[in-house]
Formats: sequence, C-alpha cells, structure tokens
Amino acid sequence: MTYLETIDYIHARGGAKCKPDLSRMRRLLARLGNPQDALRCIHVAGTNGKGSVCAMLDCVLRCAGYRVGLFTSPYIRHFEERVRVDGQSIDRETLAELGTLTKRVIEECGEEFSEFEVITAIGFLYFARQKVDYVVLEVGLGGRLDPTNVIDFPVLSVITGIDFDHTAVLGNTIQSIATEKAGIIKQGSPCVFGGSDGIACRTVKDVAAAKGAPFYAVDHAPLCVSRMDLDGTVLSFGGYTDLRISLLGTYQKENAATVLTALSVLEQEGIRIGEDAVRNGLATVAWPSRFELMRKDPVVICDGGHNPQGVGAAVASVREYFPDQRVNILTGVMVDKSYREMIERLMPVTHRAYTVTPQNPRALPAKEYAAQLLSHGVDAVAFDSIKEGLQAAIDASRKEKRPLLCLGSLYLYGSIAELLEQMEN
Repeated sequence: MTYLETIDYIHARGGAKCKPDLSRMRRLLARLGNPQDALRCIHVAGTNGKGSVCAMLDCVLRCAGYRVGLFTSPYIRHFEERVRVDGQSIDRETLAELGTLTKRVIEECGEEFSEFEVITAIGFLYFARQKVDYVVLEVGLGGRLDPTNVIDFPVLSVITGIDFDHTAVLGNTIQSIATEKAGIIKQGSPCVFGGSDGIACRTVKDVAAAKGAPFYAVDHAPLCVSRMDLDGTVLSFGGYTDLRISLLGTYQKENAATVLTALSVLEQEGIRIGEDAVRNGLATVAWPSRFELMRKDPVVICDGGHNPQGVGAAVASVREYFPDQRVNILTGVMVDKSYREMIERLMPVTHRAYTVTPQNPRALPAKEYAAQLLSHGVDAVAFDSIKEGLQAAIDASRKEKRPLLCLGSLYLYGSIAELLEQMEN
C-alpha cells in the first residue's frame, strides 16, 4: 500500500470495536512476532493529563541520552505524530510498509480489527525495529481492556488521575473508572498515582497491592510555584528548586509533580537520569494544544479541553493568567460530549463565543452550539467556516485588547494552527 492507501485502510477500521478482552490483539501480535515483548515500556493512563505527562517523560529521557519511542493519541495535525522516535514522527514510507505487513497478517487472521488496534500494532513493530531503549506508551481509553495493555512487564505504570469520562464504557462511578484504569498495573511492576481523589487513590492502591506492585502516590503538598506566566512556570518539588516548565496551564504543575515522582521511581529501578536531564527536559518540552500560546497580538491560546474536566482546567488557567479579564472564545464541540456542562464552566470567564463546526462527522453544528450558549446567557455568534470564525474572533480580540481562547475539540487545533500560519505569511 502507498501512504495514502495505508491511512485510508487504518481509518476504514473506525467502525470496528475493540474486543472486550485482549485475546484478539494478542493473536495479531503473535503473528507479527510479538514485537511488544522486546520493548521496555512506561505505560501511562488517566482521565486528563496523560498526554502532557507522556511528553515530559519522553523529553527528559531523551535529554538523559536514551533512545525513546512515544506513542500517543489522538494526533493533532498529522497521523504519523502518533508514533515517534526521538521526537521524530514515523516516516510515511515506513508507515506504509508496516501498514501493508499488518494488513496482510490481519487478512490471514480472518478477524476484524479496530483502527486503534491496527495503529498500536504498527507502533510496536516500529519501536522494536528502531531498537529504542524505552517506550512511553499512552493508553487509548481506560486501561484494562485497552489494546496497549498487552505489555506484560512494564518498567513503570503511571495513572495521572481519575475523573468522569467515557462512562458508557468505563462505568459511572469513580471506583469503577479507577478499577479500569488500574488494569494497566502488572505483577511486581511499580505504579505511580498522580490524582487527588481519595476513592480513586484507594482503589488503585488496592489493585497494586493485589498484584504485589510497589505503589507510589504523588504528594502534592510540597509543590511550590514561584512564578506562573505566559513564559512558563517555575516551581520547586521533591528536592528540585527553581525548575522551569515550558508548558502553560495551571494543571501542568500537578503533571510535573507526577512526572518528577515517576522519574524518582525510575531511578530507584536503576535507570540513570540525572538533574541536568530533568531540568533541560522540562524546560524544552513541547506539547501542542495544551493551553498553547499561538500568538501574542492579540493573545491567542489553543487548548485541547473537550470534556467538562478539561474545560474546567482551561478555565482555571484563564483565571490565573488573565485575572482581570473575560476572554473571547472560539469553540466547536462533538455532539457526543457533555457540551452543556462545558458551557456552564465557560460562562464565568467568557465575554463572547464564536462557534464553528469542527471537521468531523460527530461535530455539533455551529448554529446549534451558538443556540445552546445563548440559552445559557452567553453572547454567541455562529460561523459557516472555521476560517471566518477565527478571523472574526481575532479582529474583535485585537480591537478589544482581549485574549482569545480556542477550545472544545482537538479536531479544531489542526485547522486553527494552519490558518494562523497562513495569516502570519
């Protein structure tokens, strides 16, 4: 297959569901030579923050001199971003080659595989071929039944925190969701929990105890922030003072505490990292669409918040960085998200909303979203295209000297980033 044929083949698997156990995924990988068994993985699950945590771990380990694979989802602008080695996405030729191999084996299996199962298999093949030292492996959904959970002996399991999301699949209580995510914990392998919910912490701890896995809960009490502005965050934690994090967002300090705790556990496991690698990694890490500063005149920030918890975190950041202002919002959402609750969280910080329709079949039409905002008392206007909405929002924000926050769906980010680049040129 060519690159485009490979992408079409993978996306065509979108209608297939992951099997409610891992047997099918294991059969596929066995036919591919079990590439996952050659990998030393740091497995990361959680409701929010796992992408940022993965990015920080990847960057610090690379600064320590290791060859690192990074597996994340969803992609932001280009599909091949989901599989990276040493910061570089898998090249299109190799993606096509491994996609063709995986397709042939799937046809031999005579079974239907989901899109995520296919790209996970390709990722394992690529990382094994590249002979990486470590793989930072992000869970797709949940943990226990996620296709990435075929890793039998992870170096470390990290659970960033637990909140309500995907309740139809994971359950509608914190305990049930925590149990699903704790399913990535393996016998005897250490586990770090970065959340603050007591029920979730006890649940994860109990699962770890049952599997004889050393358990480490992140202690956020010593976390001290000395500066937080649009240039980054400076904090002290766990023996480190004046650490600078390049990533913006009030939630990144908690993510950093989780990462620093995880790195401490890795060092206990004999993985040499060092202070310089920690400092350089956190100061240079980049992770798009997480309260990302896109331009300064006017201030345009993109955030991937697409559920009530993510939007709530973005709102907390707005209050921190712009305490005396309401912001304009460019927003579009998926129809299957809890957008009414998202609106309620946005109301206190929103001056005016500019609604658009993300480029996805599940998108809520801009006019319907604007009507929902108006019914909640938020001034809102709908646009037929993302380009028109973005231009109107930027023009108004510049005139009003008001920040513009773009959020609601990760599917918006690629379009906005491309349009902003065109405007700059």
